[in-house]
Amino acid sequence: MNPTSKTTRRHFLRSSLGTAGALIAGPQIIRAETLGNANKDAANSRIGMGFIGVGLISDGHLRTFSSMPGVQPIAVCDVKEWQLKKALDTLKEKGHNGVLATSRFEEVLSNPDIDAVCVTTPDHWHVGIAIAAMKAGKDVYVEKPMSLTIEEGKAMVAAEKKYGRIVQVGSQQRSEIYFRIAANLVRNGMIGDIKEIYCKLGEFPQPPAKETIVPVPAGFDYDRWLGPTPFYDYSENRVLGNYGGGWRCYWDYGSRKFGDWGAHHFDIIQWALGRDETGPVEFIPKGFEGAEHHHYRYADGITVWRDRMPDNGHMIRFIGTKGEVLVSRGKIDTLPKELVRHQFTANDVQVYESKDHRKNFIESILSRKPTICPATVGHRSATICQLAGIAERLGRPLKWDPKAEKITNDAEAATRQDRPRRKGYELPTIA
Repeated sequence: MNPTSKTTRRHFLRSSLGTAGALIAGPQIIRAETLGNANKDAANSRIGMGFIGVGLISDGHLRTFSSMPGVQPIAVCDVKEWQLKKALDTLKEKGHNGVLATSRFEEVLSNPDIDAVCVTTPDHWHVGIAIAAMKAGKDVYVEKPMSLTIEEGKAMVAAEKKYGRIVQVGSQQRSEIYFRIAANLVRNGMIGDIKEIYCKLGEFPQPPAKETIVPVPAGFDYDRWLGPTPFYDYSENRVLGNYGGGWRCYWDYGSRKFGDWGAHHFDIIQWALGRDETGPVEFIPKGFEGAEHHHYRYADGITVWRDRMPDNGHMIRFIGTKGEVLVSRGKIDTLPKELVRHQFTANDVQVYESKDHRKNFIESILSRKPTICPATVGHRSATICQLAGIAERLGRPLKWDPKAEKITNDAEAATRQDRPRRKGYELPTIA
């Protein structure tokens, strides 16, 4: 047989496109037998994948991506040794052996066998790693909220455009059928003009007033976990991965409930209103001039209320002049009731359809077409979370120009569109 007929797709892409071309080409697919997985798939063309941050939320990503016939796990990365061990055990259960384990994400990004990475660190590391990955020629799945600050989000959008990479933000409700139905009903004016939207976020506890300082556990690179954020002596609560608290309670690492559930529900509201390229214009915190609930407004007066009742048992309640759409994970209701069964036609507006958020990412890697939630979308949704958080912390309303992407009424608030980063943890340059 002619030796050239055995040339892998990776070698072909490299030799024919060169470095510059590879940045915008499709994935560097590797043969399964090269990685000891010849029994996995006769087609044997697989996307090499690295997982960066393998704590609580990553388990579903590890299990799902590693079960896809078109994906080959290559590396796992975490600053906690015990989480690396657990991730390796999970992948072994799935039949994947010989996976690289490292505490340095740079080792993952420099690996030529890796085409894409899944970034599931705490929020304060999302953008730094994601931009470095895009710069290294990798496609990126990054958890929500996409960014810690507004300026970080702008940098993500710039990197997505500059490097031509595929980005999927983990706002997976866009890939769930009931949220898609809700978006289509609202987009098509089926409940008339939208006046108000109720959004259920819930509450986090405040961090301890006095942290219990203890020694850093063996096998944990705590300084690297802190990354760009201010240094604090180690406490267990500060680094705890817990959906009900832990690091999610601290403003240093996210936007508390705004960045937790808000990143999901505000994203769906943006989608349903058709405003993925813009945003609200005013944010009013709870308590200001007697306001009972945090709320924000769009230029046309549509107001979104946090935790306002009655929510009628749903996460999001769209209230229009002719009816309502109420939607949650796993259920949807409408007023009038029969509206939920409306059959859309080719003449109706229909939002991007994805039935599986992770699969949509893989399909987009292969097709080079945008995902259902690229960086441009993730940035706009995260911006709402961040502005809401700034308003809450300052205790006063903010005016926002969504076109210029600037706070216009408060000089102090405007300085909070970004945060200082510790030396050695600067954002990668985009060039």
